[in-house]
Amino acid sequence: MAKESMKAREVKRAKLVAKYAEKRAQLKKKGDYEAYVALQALPKNASPVRLHNRCKITGRPKGYVRQFGVSRIQLREMASAGLIPGVRKASW
Repeated sequence: MAKESMKAREVKRAKLVAKYAEKRAQLKKKGDYEAYVALQALPKNASPVRLHNRCKITGRPKGYVRQFGVSRIQLREMASAGLIPGVRKASW
């Protein structure tokens, strides 16, 4: 289980990215030297590249399955418990 501070940091980054998204898009569209200088002046965490997907349940950063928003471990446990409609454990 991830530390609560790590989860909170990701939420904070997501809010910052959303806040500066419009300004960032305008500066990138402009494309001249002054725009690049202004982009450098924006906070580092305002860049969408710095976001990292985490499991909604455990906060695990690796093995994230986008379709369900959880890690591979939680996906398997939930599927085995029948908590995800339409998903069954494969067996042949």
